[in-house]
Amino acid sequence: MTKADMGRDLAATSGAPACSADSHQAAGAHAERLLNLYPATPAQVSPEEGMMLYRDMMLGRRFEDKCAEMYYRGKMFGFVHLYNGQEAVSTGVIKAMKPQYDWFCSTYRDHVHALSCGVPAREVMSELFGKETGCSKGRGGSMHLFSKEHHLLGGYAFIGEGIPVALGAAFTSRYKRDALGDSSSDSVTAAFFGDGTCNIGQFYECLNMASLWKLPIIFVVENNKWAIGMDHNRATSDPEIWRKATGFGMASEEVNGMDVLAVRAASQRAIERARAGEGPTLLECLTYRFRGHSLADPDELRAEAEKEFWAKLDPIKGLAAQLLEQKLATAEQLQAIEQEVDAEVADCVEFALAAPEPKPEELTRYIWAED
Repeated sequence: MTKADMGRDLAATSGAPACSADSHQAAGAHAERLLNLYPATPAQVSPEEGMMLYRDMMLGRRFEDKCAEMYYRGKMFGFVHLYNGQEAVSTGVIKAMKPQYDWFCSTYRDHVHALSCGVPAREVMSELFGKETGCSKGRGGSMHLFSKEHHLLGGYAFIGEGIPVALGAAFTSRYKRDALGDSSSDSVTAAFFGDGTCNIGQFYECLNMASLWKLPIIFVVENNKWAIGMDHNRATSDPEIWRKATGFGMASEEVNGMDVLAVRAASQRAIERARAGEGPTLLECLTYRFRGHSLADPDELRAEAEKEFWAKLDPIKGLAAQLLEQKLATAEQLQAIEQEVDAEVADCVEFALAAPEPKPEELTRYIWAED
């Protein structure tokens, strides 16, 4: 089989347009890796599940687009890192897990993770505007979303900060079962982070501890090739991150992070292992962000051929094509979902703009534990 044939097969399984081998070469090594992925068996979904996944991804995309609009209109301030293009990872992992039971740790690119966890769009948008109605009471902003109710253990401004926190949540699950005798304790934790994080000590220390104690955790690497402006292939001795698990005797997979059904299937396998007491999994999702590192980034470092290649693999369009082809949804149903999402996003902006600011006299509230 030629690389061109594999490119067509990849497009067929993802619902994305076919891409030639030449276009992969022009797009760089990250695209080449995607081309050379062994075709994965996608998750099987019902019509209801398929449309749920589509809605979650569409909500993430339209929410982020609205954030960009508000930022450029001068309504939103600070650092804002958008998730456009990576929706298949958040939806594929989180929607395979148990809401308000399993646990999640995010990064500074955390808006869509929060939405997938079930944090209401009103609370997320309010937080981005620094309002009291935000999920972090207006104290966190874009990079520090948190929700105890939805088991979101935070977004983190510095890379790698969330991994030890996620490890602690996984340890708690195992400790309750093994030390406290709670046989029902089988919650799983997902730790999200990027390719740049995989060169720092916390990553390796946590892999070691998770494997040593067989903790129920999934290390989800969202490899979008770029650590701010550093090409992943120039920054690490072995760019295939999933292979780093071998040194710890840990299960690992690389997956097409632009295909939500492939991510969901890999996540389901990892979750099953974790709940069965078989330990952690390192899941490397090959993905791409469609915008610059943040809204302050003019995105001048990445080649146009590279951006054009990945744009053709838009995960939302890919899922839509799969749902239509398999007759799991009609075009009218998908359009209705888009309209519903647009209304929700418009509502959350209106709500956030009208919400109260935190009271100045309560500036130090939430720093210390309260009764």
